Amino acid sequence: MPPPPPAVAGSSRGRCFSFAAARDRCFSHRFLRAGLRPLAIPLPAPAVHATTVHMWVPSRPPRNPLLLLHGFGASATWQWAPYLRPLIAAGFDPIVPDLVFFGGSCTRLPDRSDAFQAATIKAAMDVLGVTRFGLVGVSYGGFVGYRMAAMFPEAVERVAMICAGVCLEEKDLAEGLFPVAGVGEAAALLVPRRPEEVRRLVRLTFVRPPLIMPSCFLWDYIKVMGSDHIQEKTELLYALISGRQLSTLPKLTQPTLIIWGEQDRVFPMELARRLNRHLEGNSRFVVIKNAGHAVNLEKPKDVCKNIIEFFKEPVAEAANGDDMVWRLCISNYETPCQSAELFLTTSIPQKVVLLHHFRNTLSHKRTQIQKLDMLILWPLLIF
Repeated sequence: MPPPPPAVAGSSRGRCFSFAAARDRCFSHRFLRAGLRPLAIPLPAPAVHATTVHMWVPSRPPRNPLLLLHGFGASATWQWAPYLRPLIAAGFDPIVPDLVFFGGSCTRLPDRSDAFQAATIKAAMDVLGVTRFGLVGVSYGGFVGYRMAAMFPEAVERVAMICAGVCLEEKDLAEGLFPVAGVGEAAALLVPRRPEEVRRLVRLTFVRPPLIMPSCFLWDYIKVMGSDHIQEKTELLYALISGRQLSTLPKLTQPTLIIWGEQDRVFPMELARRLNRHLEGNSRFVVIKNAGHAVNLEKPKDVCKNIIEFFKEPVAEAANGDDMVWRLCISNYETPCQSAELFLTTSIPQKVVLLHHFRNTLSHKRTQIQKLDMLILWPLLIF
């Protein structure tokens, strides 16, 4: 890795101000203010203290635990801070771990598979005494969460996948589905070591990236958040993608929410459709407009709203494999006539659930087009 820019003469490392470190402390304070506490959990293993999982856990025993798994990039606090208060206000108890080789979690064991990550987090949950929980995973965290739900169906009640391309196959890279052509290039993109690599990653993951990204700030970010376990993170990606085939991906039995950024260029929309088909009617597919792969950061209110609604619904409503129906729920229609035409093709139970979601949508976005849609759709319930 190339060295960062030289320090100003006369300054010491201890006196240099780091924006990334300051931001990291701010996120940690937000977790503390939300009532979560940091906890390092050494896991039993063949070698003593071979694996340690760092987690943010509620200060009291959780009644409605919701496990939040982060993606590649910074630690969990950076990715989940905007979600804490809305989730807690909705009655959930967030549990936020750092995946192995991120933040404060590490291992001396050689396994780099998503199955190992899943087993590690499940073991930490067992130490906490949490036996049943909901799960939300972003990107790489979605890969781990999917594997965890498949391995431990008795523990994971429901699953929300946010831009998690679990249905990708290694051959997709060579066939041009992604902006990279191989696993090595993917690793270079997701584990950036130079400012220009960070810029490329940000521009690829955000619909509206910052116009100016000074190298000094990017070097600071790499030094504080991206310089640890570079080799191990690269190995995680090779283990995740090499030889991956859709035919070996298990089908989840739990109700599953699929959230995707409409303009995701890291994991294109085709992967979301594959996953929706793969789950064969046991999923709900939500597309967030004007968002890319970093939809959890670009549209946190929209994502959080969908998460809360999904995990609060009865099981019979939480699973719905009709992509068209649930795209309606987030107002992806163009005109009232199009909404009415699609609405007519749904069943009576789907109409009831749809109207419930339209009512919630109107409480947030009272546009004329939605009001007109409501006037058209209510009478159509009789069909």
